[in-house]
Amino acid sequence: MTMTAQLTFRMADSEDAENLAAMYDRAARWMQGRELDQWKPGEKDAEHFLLRMKEGEVWLAEAGEHLAGAYELWWDDEEAWGVQPPVAGYVHRLMVDRRYAPPGTGRILLAHAEQRMAAAGRGRARLDCAPWLCGYYEGSGYRVVGEFPDKVARDGRKYVVILLEKSLG
Repeated sequence: MTMTAQLTFRMADSEDAENLAAMYDRAARWMQGRELDQWKPGEKDAEHFLLRMKEGEVWLAEAGEHLAGAYELWWDDEEAWGVQPPVAGYVHRLMVDRRYAPPGTGRILLAHAEQRMAAAGRGRARLDCAPWLCGYYEGSGYRVVGEFPDKVARDGRKYVVILLEKSLG
């Protein structure tokens, strides 16, 4: 467990899976309410988060007694990045709960993920995002390095994501 001035971080466990799915759905509805096409409510259920906990890391940020944000940390991402040497960590499902997250929570979550990657000996942080989010990540030091034009959603639809990378050196 680690702390920032306003947030406490801990790894998620099986008891957190339902809350993670609910946070994902709230974030998806927030996006839909702004006509931003990315996540859809119901796409990621508790089983998804349980699998991610088993195969990688899922981190929670708490503000007091409230869940303020979360992210998944993967150690490979062959679907989007292909087979790669073990030089990077991959951030997925960076999300905040706007009811409880203090300003800057998204960037604090990213910084936490980057610290975890560096501590594991990985020199690069990678992620993929919808094109409308690139500016946010570029503002956090990421640079566009490619595009994955045929990502497939749970419902079978294909969509484009932008590949971004940040050197942790």
